[in-house]
Amino acid sequence: MVDVHGEKEIILKKRAAVAAVVIAAVALAGCTPGSRVAEGSTVTVAVAEAFTSFNAATGFGSAVGTNASVVAATNSSFVSWDENGDPVPDESFGTIVKVSDDPLRVRYTIADGVRWSDGVEVDAADLLLSWAANSRALNTAGFDAEAHLDVQTGMFDDTIPDDVVFFDGFTSNGLDRVTEVPEVSDDGRSLTLTFDEFVADWQLVFSVGLPAHVVADVAGQGSEAGAAGGADAGSLKQSVAQAIATRDATALAPLSRAWTSGFTVAADSDPARFVGSGPYSIAAIGDDGLTLAVNREYQGDHLPQFETIEVRYISDPLQAVASASAGELDVLAPQSSPDVVAAIDASGLASSRVTTGTGEVLQLRLERSANGAVEHPLVRQAFLASVPKDRLIQDADDAGNAVVSRDSFTLFPGQTGYDDAVEATAASRKHLTSRAPAELIAAAAAENPALGAPTICVLFDPANPRRLAQFMAIRDAAAPAGIAVTDCSSPDWRNLLATPDSWDAALFGLRSTSTSVQSATQALCTGAPLNYGRYSSEAVDGILQRFELTDDAADRAGMLADVDEHLWRDAVGLPLFQLTSIVVTSDRIDGVSVAPYAPTVLWNPWEWMPRSSV
Repeated sequence: MVDVHGEKEIILKKRAAVAAVVIAAVALAGCTPGSRVAEGSTVTVAVAEAFTSFNAATGFGSAVGTNASVVAATNSSFVSWDENGDPVPDESFGTIVKVSDDPLRVRYTIADGVRWSDGVEVDAADLLLSWAANSRALNTAGFDAEAHLDVQTGMFDDTIPDDVVFFDGFTSNGLDRVTEVPEVSDDGRSLTLTFDEFVADWQLVFSVGLPAHVVADVAGQGSEAGAAGGADAGSLKQSVAQAIATRDATALAPLSRAWTSGFTVAADSDPARFVGSGPYSIAAIGDDGLTLAVNREYQGDHLPQFETIEVRYISDPLQAVASASAGELDVLAPQSSPDVVAAIDASGLASSRVTTGTGEVLQLRLERSANGAVEHPLVRQAFLASVPKDRLIQDADDAGNAVVSRDSFTLFPGQTGYDDAVEATAASRKHLTSRAPAELIAAAAAENPALGAPTICVLFDPANPRRLAQFMAIRDAAAPAGIAVTDCSSPDWRNLLATPDSWDAALFGLRSTSTSVQSATQALCTGAPLNYGRYSSEAVDGILQRFELTDDAADRAGMLADVDEHLWRDAVGLPLFQLTSIVVTSDRIDGVSVAPYAPTVLWNPWEWMPRSSV
């Protein structure tokens, strides 16, 4: 998936107190049955962006990586991802069972004893709300939500009509194919979804989000103020379930506004509103960070060892390294640069590099481009053949990024099937550079004299030094072939990606968030919303349609290699490299790792452990 959301800053309420960074050599003492918490233990982790929303499924909430990480630490899910990018089920939270293939029916069941951090049971009402919000099946038809979006903040304003149902949920993983209200089991713990068509990633498309009783309380549907978590929680849940089951727009409208906008972080945010189901809960929020504390209601398999996690917001990577050197931080993953690498080496702190799910690409627009020339296959091939990929990689490496070359559009280095896909497409990749760029331009001009001196305008973020350097290197390398590479960079480049006639080529980053089939179909199928290059291929569409009908890993890998083959032959762009992440840890902690799909290092803190307890 393309990560095209902007960064936003929110002023946070000053937390009451900050725990000292002390990890004492203490005996493990249980706070709940089966717990392994080291009483009094604290770990401090730095993240670059402030926590802005407890609902990471909205457009606003998904714009900041810290949000997804905090939500992951404070909530459980049916399936998560490990450090290798492989899905891992959590049956201590719940189970997923395919009931039938035709139609595809899948039952999601919450395990016995699973509770929200306020003590209320997690049940089918919570699942039902998650379906309504993230399928958008109950949204008011024809409503233009963008007309009510504040482009400065990325949040929806208060002008949405009171009678409109609008959940700003995440739909690109296949849940949008469940349009009928799911079936609730008699015991109220299971939800059965019936898909309109088969979705191969049925195990990955759904989980619990916000608690139904809290959303109803925020929406003002409680019988009394502060009902969430109290005796009225049951009736709040029932009001949500009833509104969804009957498609009651009058009741759903305020629920949708509360779900979409009621869990952003503001100066007066009450941490008690942010109720989760995971091993940690939010204890305090401040201007410079937040505090996570062990969730005493949690009984699952992700039992933590640290009692408290202090999360600090440090946008300057050199400042983060200095704080770690001074003993003020235990975990950080700073943005790399030569100065940062030198500071880490000088500090003596333990560090490692891990390939992330974020890579950089050069995308061409094959339809309604700014100047038109790039729409001709010979011009595309000439331009791509002129791109100094090795130099771009070396320059990024010299800048301290230690990047890894990427030679697949659909897979990144380290993913299952990547090496096979690269081997299978070797001939097509070699063919792309088999003819000199000037020779290709001459051949294009023979067909159409107007193509003898093509212009290709490149869209990128002008505030990003690496992007500017890439643009200049590409421009200079293309000039000898008679290709004029021009600058159409813009601070609004994210929105311009989907704007016709505004660019010929684009430099940007891709962040893979899962191995979901939809990650490929949303970016490559004809007319798909994330297909910014407007690529259209009947052959690729056919492969991806078959791709959606199988969950066999070997078959999928082979199909992705076939898709790669077509993309290379059609000269749609160029995958450049995959970024790596530097992970720095103090000598007081073990168990820290990085997952390719995790936006920050704070993705699995239940696996962290005090060094003294090892």
